[in-house]
Amino acid sequence: MHSLYITHLNVADNSRARELMCIRVIGASNRRYAHIGDVIVVVIKGAVPNTPLERSEVIKVVIVRTCKELKRHNGMIVRYDDNAAVVIDQEGNPKRT
Repeated sequence: MHSLYITHLNVADNSRARELMCIRVIGASNRRYAHIGDVIVVVIKGAVPNTPLERSEVIKVVIVRTCKELKRHNGMIVRYDDNAAVVIDQEGNPKRT
């Protein structure tokens, strides 16, 4: 994922947000890429009506799937079809299941 370009993510939990857009990678000040397990700041671009999460709300999420392949130590390569994230709270715990 590249934070300088518009990166849209799907939501992998039942928080009723539908589409997210990455606006910042948390970590080093000049970090451009986020990988699986990284926390990023996103804005909600689409959500189900009448839910706690509303459109244009800024939240933190942790990335659980990326289109960019992940190479494991045993040589296996893991690649997903989409970029997806899970919404977290201030303590870093998931808001939903």
